[in-house]
Amino acid sequence: MHFVTGGAYNGKSKWVKRVYDLESEVLWLSGYQEEQPRRKDFQGKTVVLQGLDGWIQADAKKMAADAIREKWQEIIAGWRIWEKGSDERSCIIIGSDLSKGIVPMEASDRRWRDACGWVYQDVAALSSRVDIIWYGVNQRIK
Repeated sequence: MHFVTGGAYNGKSKWVKRVYDLESEVLWLSGYQEEQPRRKDFQGKTVVLQGLDGWIQADAKKMAADAIREKWQEIIAGWRIWEKGSDERSCIIIGSDLSKGIVPMEASDRRWRDACGWVYQDVAALSSRVDIIWYGVNQRIK
């Protein structure tokens, strides 16, 4: 599992496409397009979950932060099982960093920011590699 984070519009997806040379056998699911992030019966080699922050934002409108974290622990566990089904499989998770701005005024926005931080910690702990992308340049932190 590989977690890629960094600021919004800093080239995370472009960097992933370039580094992994993604052209075929890829399942690319986006939290910004409200696609279902749960594990699917996919036989390809690479799964990209782009926009983790987008899925969590939708969850924050209707769920408590603890419930959001539990939901994402289950989703990530499912993709880890899929990834372990073959040495050729990899799961890449992309999420924008929300920790550098001001504290939001709205409770649901604060819940979104807090849940992102907790879920990101869980994803980073389970990932074998973590990169931060700023302005298209990566910094490997794990």
